[in-house]
Amino acid sequence: MQMLAKVFPIKLKDGNQAAAEAIVQEFGPMGPGAEEGTLSFRVYRDPATPDYLLFVEHFADQAAYDAHTGSSAYKELIAGRFADLIVEFVEVDHELLVSL
Repeated sequence: MQMLAKVFPIKLKDGNQAAAEAIVQEFGPMGPGAEEGTLSFRVYRDPATPDYLLFVEHFADQAAYDAHTGSSAYKELIAGRFADLIVEFVEVDHELLVSL
């Protein structure tokens, strides 16, 4: 099974945890929840680290990821409103090795 996994550790601007989480909650059903090639979309917070989120996303392939980032919901909510709340993020690609 071929799959593309994307991991994004994201440092938010101070005091923006709640606003960022609200955007992610809004985005989930509009973006990833409605996309055929998005296999999973998970966002984690660390209770010990304020103003930080970890995105872990799985896509059928690169084309599915490209469709995801090209969607109107992504452009409005993530590339638009969410982007204004972040200090930095790192994009790390992973390929599936084992799946049980």
